[in-house]
Amino acid sequence: MHILDDPTGLSERARDLLARTGWRKPESSPRLATDFHRVPDRTGSLIPAPMKLVIRREGFAARFGGLQYVVRQSVLMPGGAREFQHWWDFDLGDWMRRDVRGWHFEFIGEHISSPVAYAVHTDGRVGVTDGGPFLEIAPSVYHLIESHAVLDHLASWHPWHQPAAGSGWVALVDHLAAQLDGLAEVAEASGPCSRWLLGENVAIRDTMSYTSDGPRTRGVRVWVRGEHGLSQVRAALA
Repeated sequence: MHILDDPTGLSERARDLLARTGWRKPESSPRLATDFHRVPDRTGSLIPAPMKLVIRREGFAARFGGLQYVVRQSVLMPGGAREFQHWWDFDLGDWMRRDVRGWHFEFIGEHISSPVAYAVHTDGRVGVTDGGPFLEIAPSVYHLIESHAVLDHLASWHPWHQPAAGSGWVALVDHLAAQLDGLAEVAEASGPCSRWLLGENVAIRDTMSYTSDGPRTRGVRVWVRGEHGLSQVRAALA
């Protein structure tokens, strides 16, 4: 059953996001089922789509296909914080590729100019590719939606720090996470490559970069709510 008809497995926060902004786009034309596709194997030869790929891709189409929703995001700009809205699209794309752990297939993802394409792996992970290997960004589609729900939840908060990579900022955020009381990991929105920490007035996101040109680096963002959140961060850094 489609996620909009049966949101089982999602938190109340994620259900609220889909209830407020989600819709299902009708198919404009019949889609060729995965088992009718021929896909390149490791040598480049075309072979019938393997059953594992058929099951995962068709399962994704049944559960998430056509899903659309909007995620609000608070971003720090030169003139101050601004709210942006990002449109996500879970329609299937056309390409399917093999890697050392199985197969991955394209879905549209975020409607934004980007050097990466979004994909779902047959082991359930969600990732991106910049022409190189599959790079995990979430352990599952559910984790991805939950992460968007947290980001949307923070739309009215103030971004204290923009995305950055490097050991200095990473150490700083690790310090904040250890010093701030009440800051807990949002397990349903977190994974090895993206971790959310959320408190009553402070939120931290720690993510891995989307590049295969070299080792993936950690980037961090911090949001605060009101003067109390700002004073908490200042006290933790003192």
